[in-house]
Amino acid sequence: MQEHPFALYVRTLGRGKRARRSLTREEAADAMAMILRGQAQPAQVGAFLMLLRVKEETAEELAGFLDACRVVCEQRLQGFPAVDVDWPSYAGKKKHHPWYLLAARLLADSGLRILMHGGPAHTPNRQYSDGMLAELGVMLPESIDTAAAQLETEGLAYLDVDQFCAPLGELLMMRFELGLRSPINTLARSLNPAGATLSMQSVFHPAYLELHLGAARACGDQHLLLFKGEGGELEIRPDARTALTGLRHGELAEGVLEAALPRQTPPGQVSPAHARAVWRDEAQDDYGVAAVHKTVAAVLWGLEKAASLEEGEQAAKALWAARDRGVL
Repeated sequence: MQEHPFALYVRTLGRGKRARRSLTREEAADAMAMILRGQAQPAQVGAFLMLLRVKEETAEELAGFLDACRVVCEQRLQGFPAVDVDWPSYAGKKKHHPWYLLAARLLADSGLRILMHGGPAHTPNRQYSDGMLAELGVMLPESIDTAAAQLETEGLAYLDVDQFCAPLGELLMMRFELGLRSPINTLARSLNPAGATLSMQSVFHPAYLELHLGAARACGDQHLLLFKGEGGELEIRPDARTALTGLRHGELAEGVLEAALPRQTPPGQVSPAHARAVWRDEAQDDYGVAAVHKTVAAVLWGLEKAASLEEGEQAAKALWAARDRGVL
């Protein structure tokens, strides 16, 4: 019996401590391309992902995965409108209300085009962007063409990963079978499927910052904004000091957003209805408004629409004060 071609990559990662090694970028790209084409068996894919998880993926491996996935994304999104901000949203919310959705709406209303994308509900007891956007009255497009039209008219559109790189959705759902997150969670955040000017990426743990940054540099990405967001989503915590890092014209860019509030106790629930009430001035939430201000400030700074984070915060406050309260 002839050995399965994908077995080479499992063996490369799974040999003993002295014999195993990381994949080269070319090997990683080939392995991911095989997975996307359905040429690897489920047992092989599970072993591959967990070996990577234990070893910890390298920036070169992540860059190779991106090489394979971005080809698929480009094919699926050919002719898609230009996007200003790529907004991956794969973590879900558990403890705080979804203030990042208000930040995205505010930025879109200011004239920016924001593509938000996410995957299936792969972690129990969390609420995900697609469901929360629907609760806020934002249409979830059934097709890429509908999303393109929505982006043109409303400035904000959401796509499920199944719509532009379908196999990744299934891989994310393997969390239920494997009991652990896999490198696919990191990969999905890094996709920037529409080639937006600014790629935004949030991490659960600061150690992942170098991984994301290294892969982006390897892929030639020019504008990137990285930070540890609340619960893994792209939302600045206003009760903590947040370090920002990334790329600007391919060069390292760093900044800091200082805390605006003392440490707060999370509400322990997720309510899009409460966030909408704050948007409409029907409820007050100092934490939520500050989270919106700081998240918007970070994006404006990342896009060079604000010369500093302080200037970005002032601009964010002005946008918030002038918002259309009836849009949500």
